[in-house]
This record gives sequence, C-alpha cells and structure tokens, in this order.
Amino acid sequence: MGFVHIVSGRRYNAALLNWAAPSSHRVQAGKRSRDTGAMTREYIEQRNGGYYVAGTRISLDSVVYSFKKGNSPQAIQQDFQLLELWQIYGAIAFYLANEAAIDRYLEESEREFEAAAIPLSVANPALYAKLERARQAMAEKKS
Repeated sequence: MGFVHIVSGRRYNAALLNWAAPSSHRVQAGKRSRDTGAMTREYIEQRNGGYYVAGTRISLDSVVYSFKKGNSPQAIQQDFQLLELWQIYGAIAFYLANEAAIDRYLEESEREFEAAAIPLSVANPALYAKLERARQAMAEKKS
C-alpha cells in the first residue's frame, strides 16, 4: 500500500513519488519519528487499483469531486459522516500535493468507466425501444 507521510512539514507519497523513507523515518500514524520528533499520519492508501482515505472504504475520488465542486471540509463531512475532519483535510492536502497525477488518475478512471458501460440498447432492448418511441412522440408534438 502507498501512504502519504508528512515528516517535518514535508509531504511524501510513496505510491506517486516512488519515495521510500529510510527505516528510521518510517513511522506509524501518531508515533514520533526518532530523527525529527515530528508527528506523522497516514491519510491516503492505495489498494484495489484506487486511492482511499486510510482505514476506510471511502475513495479519494469522492472527497476530491466534492472538494472540486466547492464544498468545504465541513460540508464534505456531512456527506461522509464516517470521516473525521482531519481525514478530510489530509485527503485534500494529498490531492493538492499531487493534483496533476490525481487528475490524470480521475480522468483515466472516468474513461474506463465509460468504456465498460453496456449500452441500454444491449442491456435492456425492451426499455430502449420504449424510450425511443417516447422520444419520437415528443419530437412529433414539438413539430
């Protein structure tokens, strides 16, 4: 799993930046680093091909899309009540520190989702035919 590490005020993302801390700098969330005395916390983890708020099933995508819509961390917390504010701020900080890479990841995910979608005409031909008849009827009423 790739985690974001914040040590001495610097952010490192092992998954995106291929950064590997020396064993003396690797610390668990809430533990003090022996070298710096700084507190660190893991905010994001990479698993199952995606990014998630560490220790949850809530995707980074969900937090980022809400943030990009202009929602405040408090508003995001109302939508994702399992998250603490510090987790939301950590996810936003991770996104901002890796914005270009995460935006590419989100665009790729959207393309994959669209490519995997089964057209309604194939998935449910009867419903598709009914919708087409309704569209034709509406078009005839307008003309």
